[in-house]
Amino acid sequence: MFFLVSKIVEFFINPAHIALLLAATGVAMLFTRFAKTGRTLATAGTLALLVMSFSPLAIYLALPLENRFARPAADMPAPDGIIVLGGAFDESISMARGGVAFNDSAERLTAAVELSRRYPQARILFSGGSASLRGASYSEAQVAGRFLEQMGVDPQRIILEDKSRNTYENAVFSRKLAAPQPGERWLLVTSAMHMPRSVGIFRRVDFPAIPYPVAYHTRGSWMDISLHKNAADMLRVIDLAAHEWVGLLAYRLTDKTDALFPAP
Repeated sequence: MFFLVSKIVEFFINPAHIALLLAATGVAMLFTRFAKTGRTLATAGTLALLVMSFSPLAIYLALPLENRFARPAADMPAPDGIIVLGGAFDESISMARGGVAFNDSAERLTAAVELSRRYPQARILFSGGSASLRGASYSEAQVAGRFLEQMGVDPQRIILEDKSRNTYENAVFSRKLAAPQPGERWLLVTSAMHMPRSVGIFRRVDFPAIPYPVAYHTRGSWMDISLHKNAADMLRVIDLAAHEWVGLLAYRLTDKTDALFPAP
């Protein structure tokens, strides 16, 4: 039930969707006796879209998430395993085209390949089923497994978790498959914006891991306040950041994470 509700709510909390709905509703009302209210809504929706598209708002929302956890030092002790969370590619296109169709979180997979070479004894656990509400005959894990093997990762090192549909299930099912022993060190690879929620969830299921954030959308500085010219990119970052902030609250209220905003 939590998965179903979260997928439905996700659509309606998208800031761009809300702004477009306001603007469209306002325009429709212009042709009714509520034209004055329509002008107000259309103006509000349009202004919201402009602010989200061309102001530093996306940076302000994303930066606290992406700066929360730093990457570990390059000379850290070798980990026993590396957990890679799904979300790096479009599974349906990948299966339909017979290849790997990456999205803007592709670095989750490329980082996994690099880390597998740096730590040749570490196990690689990829966690990702299908996030489709209708279900699917394939999973992200299938595509990821194929990609890792194509990149030269020994199949004997790869563990594929293909049942999870959200981050909480990622953690629960990964812990079961990894069966971490006392003293083992596991890296957690996911997008920097997604890392705070992921860390809190893994801690909640008693599988603490070392954060290894990737796929940044910000430069890391509060001084990056210039107006941005690519509206689509800014709206995408706004969407991702809003998703994570709402997710942190929802997961805390349902006791699926150990803190509202997990800290190092």
